[in-house]
Amino acid sequence: MDINKRFDRILAILVQLQSKKVVTAQELAARFEVSLRTIYRDIRSLELAGIPVYSEVGVGYSLVDGFRMRPVLFTKEEALSFGVAEKLMSTYLDKNLSGQFSSALYKMKAMLRTTDKAVVSTVESKVLVRSKTELFNQEVPEGLSLLFEGISVRLCLSITYQSVEALMPSVRLVEPVGVFHENGFWYFVAYCHLRLDYRQFRLDRVHQVDLTEKPFERQHKSLEFYLEKQQQDLASLVKVRISVDQDVVKHLKWERDYFGFHSEIEKGDQVEMTFMCTNLNNGFARWYMMFGDKAKILEPESLRETVRAFISENLKNIDQLKS
Repeated sequence: MDINKRFDRILAILVQLQSKKVVTAQELAARFEVSLRTIYRDIRSLELAGIPVYSEVGVGYSLVDGFRMRPVLFTKEEALSFGVAEKLMSTYLDKNLSGQFSSALYKMKAMLRTTDKAVVSTVESKVLVRSKTELFNQEVPEGLSLLFEGISVRLCLSITYQSVEALMPSVRLVEPVGVFHENGFWYFVAYCHLRLDYRQFRLDRVHQVDLTEKPFERQHKSLEFYLEKQQQDLASLVKVRISVDQDVVKHLKWERDYFGFHSEIEKGDQVEMTFMCTNLNNGFARWYMMFGDKAKILEPESLRETVRAFISENLKNIDQLKS
């Protein structure tokens, strides 16, 4: 059994070497959940079998240009995944990428055994994927595709973006870093030439996107770096939730961004607003008192205490003027 497992792993390593230009030992060890020493031994076995593996210290492994292994037959389980994957991709990719994925999948299906083709066909008819949210602006059917293209060729994108706080969309020149899916939406991180900083954008709020001929001006770190930094920045902020009368909210749009506005949800005649604040006690508390008679503090308790203290001081000052 151990010999069979090792044979399967070595064969899978060869397939992975063909699928990428460079593969690191750490990447292989993580995928197959084995030690680096085991990977080194498996690579050596490939070399002894006559596979032209090229290695470079500190870079990784690759196959010598021109070497190709004959097509590998898919297992029944792998074939079954095709039917599910196509249904998912048609829902979670934009129209352009979904079409390209389907085209690639047809080519892979052509390599299946006749019995496996029948199995895949049966599974496809039994799988339905539904999404209650619009992941893409229907006017921009190629948005995700252009993002990937911009990242791969390092060219800036011109986007027309509708942010939550703005009344009208704005045109931004951005250098896309990476794309991720979270909480039912597609997002991308990019360096924004308008804000001169890295920003996170939601794809369904993009009204137009065009690939420019302007090369990137900066060398960007990995997507994980900016997402981790974002989480660290959020960890240092204080979350504030307030419920505000509907007729007051429109008067707050011009100032709320200065106090860390994050999002809002309409609940009848009230609007629940969420802020991520850096200056809670002085900045936000004093701003809140301007419309506090039309709002309620949902959290945190420390904000209520600060506002009570300010009101108490105000009452003392008023009483002193009376006397």
